[in-house]
Amino acid sequence: MIAAPAQTTSRSSTTQATSPAGEYLTFRLGSEEYGIDILRVQEIRSYERPTRLAQSPDFIKGVIDLRGRIVPILDLRLKLGCPEANYTDFTVVIILDIGDTVIGAVVDAVADVVSLAPELIKPAPQFERQGNVDPAFVTGIASLGDRMLIVMDIEALLSSDEMGLIKQVA
Repeated sequence: MIAAPAQTTSRSSTTQATSPAGEYLTFRLGSEEYGIDILRVQEIRSYERPTRLAQSPDFIKGVIDLRGRIVPILDLRLKLGCPEANYTDFTVVIILDIGDTVIGAVVDAVADVVSLAPELIKPAPQFERQGNVDPAFVTGIASLGDRMLIVMDIEALLSSDEMGLIKQVA
C-alpha cells in the first residue's frame, strides 16, 4: 500500500515538471528559418498576385478575396527589412488568424511543423535592432540539430497602428 501512493506522487511531480511541447510552422525568408505558433495558421496557399491598394505601406502587397472575405497580404521580407525576393513556385502565403483579423503573410517557402518543448526555446539575446530581425518580435531561438529556428510572436510583429490599418483594409 505504501508503494502505490509513492508511485502516484512521483508520476504527478514528473507531469508537473514537464510542460507540453508547442507546435510551430517553420518557414524560410532568405537563408533564415522562422517558426510561428501553428495555432495561428489557418491555411497555406500558393502565391497569387494580390490587388494593390493605393497609399498602403510597402510591406502590404494588397488584398485577395478568400472565399468572400477580403484578406490583406503582407510581405514578411519587406516587413522585417530583408532584401526583396523574387516570387517563385515555392513562394507561399500563410493565412493567419490574429485575434479577430485574418491576414496573409508571404514567405519564401514553408519547411515543416516542429514540436518544441519550452526548454528548447532559449531567450533571444538582448540587443538593439541589428540585421533583419527586430528583437521585439522574437520569442526565442531554438536549435534543431544543425538548424537555428527564430521563434516569432506574429502578433507582436505588427504595431498597433499597423493592425489598425490592416483592420481597415480587411
